[in-house]
Amino acid sequence: MSFRRGAVGVGAAAVLAATGTWVMWPADIDGRLWSEVRPVIEARIAAESRGSGYGETVPALEARWFCQAKALELEEHAGEVRAGVNTLCVEYGVQDNSLVECGAGQYPQVVRLERDDAAAGGYRVVAREEPPDGDGYGRWTESHFGVFARSSLQDPMSTRALEATARAHFGLPADASIGEC
Repeated sequence: MSFRRGAVGVGAAAVLAATGTWVMWPADIDGRLWSEVRPVIEARIAAESRGSGYGETVPALEARWFCQAKALELEEHAGEVRAGVNTLCVEYGVQDNSLVECGAGQYPQVVRLERDDAAAGGYRVVAREEPPDGDGYGRWTESHFGVFARSSLQDPMSTRALEATARAHFGLPADASIGEC
């Protein structure tokens, strides 16, 4: 009898482990499609961030927003793309040959794009949604993202690529220090 219980226990543990692995496995993202729409998405997010940061109110900082998106869900149907993304935007400026960070935010979005040969990058954004602050955030993410994507929303995104891009934009050396506004 104890052998049977042990076998059932081992079997149950294996099923739970396999289920946990399946639940945490990332969704398949079409790399070709993502490489086409990512620059369009990031440019739109950065453009819409303009005017919302402290650094932009201090002209001497020459501050601007730098944004990156991470694909969580990506679907294409009949020339329309739905991209569920996690985004990170950081407002950087320059002061005394150093990079300064003036503001930052990480939040999920759903971006819809259509193929448009006349548009830069071959796509244009037709809609962009983000969750409300406060109580509605959880309901919004639950209704707009699958369980796999929602589990990724809490993962912090690295600022390294944005820092490198900002340093290059401002003509700073790759090892220029980073401070706060």
